[in-house]
Amino acid sequence: MATAAFSTSAGYRDVRRMVLGQEMVLFIAIVFLFVVVGLINPRFIAERNISSIFLGNAYVAVAAIGMSMVIISGNIDISVGSLIGVLATISGTLALNGVPIIICWLAPLVIGMAITSGMGAIVAYLHIPSIVVTLGMLSILKGGLISVTGGAWLTDLPPEFFLAQTRLFGIPTPIYFMIGLTIAAAFWMRLSATGRAIYAVGGNVEAARLSGIDPAMTVVKAFAIHGFFVGIAAVLFATQLSVIQSTVPPNLELTIITASVVGGVSILGGTGTVIGSTLAAVLIAAIASSMIFVNISPFWMRAVQGILILVTVLADLWRRQRQRMGA
Repeated sequence: MATAAFSTSAGYRDVRRMVLGQEMVLFIAIVFLFVVVGLINPRFIAERNISSIFLGNAYVAVAAIGMSMVIISGNIDISVGSLIGVLATISGTLALNGVPIIICWLAPLVIGMAITSGMGAIVAYLHIPSIVVTLGMLSILKGGLISVTGGAWLTDLPPEFFLAQTRLFGIPTPIYFMIGLTIAAAFWMRLSATGRAIYAVGGNVEAARLSGIDPAMTVVKAFAIHGFFVGIAAVLFATQLSVIQSTVPPNLELTIITASVVGGVSILGGTGTVIGSTLAAVLIAAIASSMIFVNISPFWMRAVQGILILVTVLADLWRRQRQRMGA
């Protein structure tokens, strides 16, 4: 009854219209970018480059799905990049030791859920801010990864391990993961009781509690589901190249968080969709690729991400202020 009341409230309908608008803006921005840059340099819209944009960043979009759920719940995870690196290394190490491939793929999901559930429990039951908990975990994971691997890359992995290099009907497998998981997560967040509870807790913890929702357990569930998606992202990351790096791409956590926030997920919680985060992940990847084709230094990408986050957060605050004034 509580979740039904939440879903039919006028405020929720306003938020939904806002998010759908954000998704449309992102889609138009992606199309506009491809058209403009394609006119400047036709090689940008070549099949090989478009495939590279989607294939090389599908794991970012998948990780952004789980991150969106955590942020919607009113929290954040800045350890996600290091966690992907650790889980990818675990998966590759298992494969090198002759463990059945299916276990090599499933182990990161289970371990990822265990780690994020632990962080969620600390946040929910010890009332420690998520940014503090995940910052500590970031240091543990990053330091542990370098200490254990010694900076060495994993090579000579078995051919059957490379899931992300397979194709179905000529389309790379990671693209199926990105699209399928986005659709499934969008429906789950909209139709399931837990998905509605995540929105409710992120929007107003006290109101959610009075409606019969357990905020602490909801936060733990959001983190656990986040770990599931991080595990999948780690497998896609580990299997897309012939080697597994001992470090993850620089600022990976910033890219994932940016995709969620620019996709319409409010940094204050309670608002957003996973469809928006996936579109934003594609847009960010396309922007990074376009810089190469128009001869702009890729080092500007960090500035672009910062601007996107700042503009999106300010727009969110402005919209919330208008909603309060109109209430």
